[in-house]
Amino acid sequence: MSQKKLLVIGYLWPEPKSSAAGARMMQLLEFFAAEKYDITFASTATKTEFKADLSHLNISERTIDLNNDSFDHFLAEISPEIVIFDRFMVEEQFGWRVAEVCPKALRILDTEDLHFLRKAREEAAKAGKDVAEANLFSDVAKREVASIYRCDLSLIISKAEMELLQNHFRVPEQILFYLPFMLKSTPPKKIKALRPYQERKDFMSIGNFLHEPNKDAVLQLKKEIWPLIRKKIKGVKIHIFGAYVPQQILQLNNEKEGFIVHGRATSAKEEIEKARVLLAPLRFGAGIKGKFTDAMQVGTPSVTTTLGEEGMSHNLNWNGMIANSAGAFSEAAVALYQNEDLWSKAQAQGFEILEQNFSEAIHRERFRRRIQELSRALNEHRNSNFTGLMLQHHSMSSTKYLSKYITAKNKNRP
Repeated sequence: MSQKKLLVIGYLWPEPKSSAAGARMMQLLEFFAAEKYDITFASTATKTEFKADLSHLNISERTIDLNNDSFDHFLAEISPEIVIFDRFMVEEQFGWRVAEVCPKALRILDTEDLHFLRKAREEAAKAGKDVAEANLFSDVAKREVASIYRCDLSLIISKAEMELLQNHFRVPEQILFYLPFMLKSTPPKKIKALRPYQERKDFMSIGNFLHEPNKDAVLQLKKEIWPLIRKKIKGVKIHIFGAYVPQQILQLNNEKEGFIVHGRATSAKEEIEKARVLLAPLRFGAGIKGKFTDAMQVGTPSVTTTLGEEGMSHNLNWNGMIANSAGAFSEAAVALYQNEDLWSKAQAQGFEILEQNFSEAIHRERFRRRIQELSRALNEHRNSNFTGLMLQHHSMSSTKYLSKYITAKNKNRP
């Protein structure tokens, strides 16, 4: 029996040490590698020094071009059974080509998070509005939801986003699949070996600074929250880590104030484990946040906002405290930092969240079954999604010919 083939078209080359999106992509690749797929990862992006080494998973790499018929020849050559689009923008660029060249291939969209939701919340927060007032019915929303309809299955990382798509946009449940982070269980021996409360000190914050919510959170810490914490705990420090730090954040470094900007962490988990408490006053964003699952895995409680916790703890207690104003946030941070009993209870709650909500074994099995179901009855599945068929038809009539026009124009360039 020939090996099944998977093509992943990446928005970026995966950088698991730089962002949660990169870690999420690696989880998907590891799943398909374990399922014995012959995997090719392709992207138009430039490779960086922080790109993951995919060779250990026997994954082939291919740099591809936009608006170029060479992609069609490449696609026909590998003839994949499954194609994964990394974010809706990639599906817009390549989806019509996949549908035309490999019509029988199962098309999966990995949304990462809902971009339109994150953008709407950012605009609302910066305008001083409640995020509940955010304009969800934007042009970005129309594009992203259309992409979801065109695909056979869309991976949704948060239950809150599942509910939003089904309740507000009436997206059929059968084309959505809830798939959060897939994380290995933490053995009791490893939990016991973690740094105890007494050996940890200071606060920390971490996040990729190409992601606007992380930049905004650090600015909130510096201007509003950190001065309140320093009044209560003399001499304490906060360590700021993150990839791609802009000058705007670097210039916040102030030893006298105990506000230390380090930049990229060699090992995020090692740095998080050194700290007693992680702080993330997120005012906007979407999806679920890898910083919190990293913190849970190394036993570090956190303080965040309602939005930061969204889609993560479900009906379980958070592994720390939730606060939505600068005053309440600083009080929660101080209480968690100074009270060992409160801290230990929060740590235990983190391990429960990991076990109940992010089990690799449970979610891999669910995903495996769903792919098998779709592969057995793909035509029936597509016929039940007439809106998707209609959007695919119009996409191939508009995006296709615009792309062909650009392709022809590029060929005629001197």
